[in-house]
Amino acid sequence: MQIRIGRIFAGAAAALLMLSGMALAEQAEGTIKQVSKENMTLTLDNGKSYKLNAEMDVDALSAGMEVVIAYDVTSGENVITDMQVVE
Repeated sequence: MQIRIGRIFAGAAAALLMLSGMALAEQAEGTIKQVSKENMTLTLDNGKSYKLNAEMDVDALSAGMEVVIAYDVTSGENVITDMQVVE
């Protein structure tokens, strides 16, 4: 009986961790105002800067593009986890 309760508790704890991780993600949308290849950042028309991850094609981004981004705040930086260009 104790083993079964332990497994249930472990499963519930894992689910809670997954849900709390999802709650950290935020979303923003707007027009790209500036792209910095040197700093791997982009700035939206809302004035906020977002850090691009290494897998993103910086050359494909340019000022004037409309985007929707998902990001996490990590060490005080808005780090993009997903981005879609609005056409």
